[in-house]
Amino acid sequence: MTTTATKTTEGVLTARRPLGKRIYRFLRSIPTWFLWILVILWTVPTFSLFVNSFRTRDAQRASGFWNALSDNANGYDFPTLDNYRDVLFPDVGAGVGNALLNSASIAIVATIIPIAIAAFAAYAFAWIDFRGREWLFIATVALLAVPSQVALIPLLSAYSNGVAWTIPVLEKTVTLFPDMDLSGEIPSVWLTHTGFAMPFAIFLLHNYIAGLPKDLFESAAIDGADHFKVFWRLVLPLSVPVLAAFAIFQFLWTWNDYLIALTMIGGNRANLPGTIVVASLAGEFGAREHLLTAGAFVITIGPLIVFFLLQRFFVRGITAGSVKG
Repeated sequence: MTTTATKTTEGVLTARRPLGKRIYRFLRSIPTWFLWILVILWTVPTFSLFVNSFRTRDAQRASGFWNALSDNANGYDFPTLDNYRDVLFPDVGAGVGNALLNSASIAIVATIIPIAIAAFAAYAFAWIDFRGREWLFIATVALLAVPSQVALIPLLSAYSNGVAWTIPVLEKTVTLFPDMDLSGEIPSVWLTHTGFAMPFAIFLLHNYIAGLPKDLFESAAIDGADHFKVFWRLVLPLSVPVLAAFAIFQFLWTWNDYLIALTMIGGNRANLPGTIVVASLAGEFGAREHLLTAGAFVITIGPLIVFFLLQRFFVRGITAGSVKG
């Protein structure tokens, strides 16, 4: 094996470091104080929103967030919880509280279903030898190239009117999707998110599960374990890190989704998630724009809780699922 080398000015040959290592060494050489400056610059806009969420509409319009402490001297209340009251309670204002429950019901279910199905599929593609496995896996991964925007209207039509295929030769009509009139209902959002998340989930989990040591599966087969027992007792415990990682990504995607929920639920305000309700807080002509700051922080509660909780399980899964070769 030959090693690419370059000559230094002293005539000594030095091996070229791979690009990844060079980038890593460069990042390690960045001073800590510079990183803290970046953190502060990144935090200032968020901090300004947080301060303004406790200021009245007139105070927000009159001056910047740095003048919040002088609001009381100028006749403005600070801090005030009126913005959060108007955002959360439907009998007072916008009613984001109910929308947050809708967001949670959408995000939790739309995260569990893809994980449950994709884990079985990824194990089958990785360790079960069946006919057409390679082509079926390629076709599944190829679905990642399908943009979700082009499929929303056909899916909405399918949820509203069903899908039937008439076979002229047999003079028979086959129902591909029943007419259940799911338009405007939360299950339509579940099905849509599940369909779009499945290719990526299968691809991600397959790459991890396929990299598990083959000796483990051979030992399990010698002990008489079937595929379900191997999957349940061996693969799942070792796959906790990748499952937690996908759960975080999928929850954030579904919680922050706007387009799919707006298309499938439409004008049924009782089922709208928090992203749509918060986006409409400003009202006509921006009469309630001061509520956007409080609404923005309310809508981030769910992702922050899930991220920190699953991050703990993510780290635990890495240590519990480590396998020494």
